[in-house]
Amino acid sequence: MDLSILQQYGPMLLRGFGVTVFCWLAGTVLSMALGLVIALIQRYGPRWVNWLLRVYIEVIRGTPFLVQLFVLYYGGPLVGLRLDALTAGLVGLTVYGSTYFAEIFRSGFNAVPRGQIEAARAVGLSEPVIVRRILLPLALVSALPALVNFSIILTKETVILSIITVPELMYQVQRMSTETFRFLEANFVLALFFWGLVETISRLGRRLEARVTRHLIERS
Repeated sequence: MDLSILQQYGPMLLRGFGVTVFCWLAGTVLSMALGLVIALIQRYGPRWVNWLLRVYIEVIRGTPFLVQLFVLYYGGPLVGLRLDALTAGLVGLTVYGSTYFAEIFRSGFNAVPRGQIEAARAVGLSEPVIVRRILLPLALVSALPALVNFSIILTKETVILSIITVPELMYQVQRMSTETFRFLEANFVLALFFWGLVETISRLGRRLEARVTRHLIERS
């Protein structure tokens, strides 16, 4: 294994890694926000809206992300939707991730004891206050491990964005291996970058889980 080629391709790989981190971070934040909105609508919205959201969730979760990305990027112009590669990638990640985050939040909401919600209503708290001060904090405790876990999964889904020419890390690694025929070194670097990113997210997730749990204990 000859890692000397990294001196030549290092800056290009770092730029690709930066794009990967940006796509993952933006996609995670947007899909988590959309997933939370979907879960709240499912809980408080009318039944027919809930049914439409169930269809949306099942269709997105039941089809591969690659297929969804192809339909969005290559099929979008057929209906007047023309997106550049990066925008299409972010939209695709947001749509794909939102369905999984919605299910995670829904499970977290269901884990909140019904008695606490009923007690809050009995003392006259409005529904928005109940959601903000009781439902969300308690649901977050049980849902946080799953939220972190799926965030890690989304980091690995970013490699699919290279298919539509988003210049993220996988795209740059493929370019490097094509130009140098150093496939082992290229994929070793790819694995190393992703291992570092996943390890960082895991450690931050564990620290956040400990802080949230400690905060709730202090409040109680």
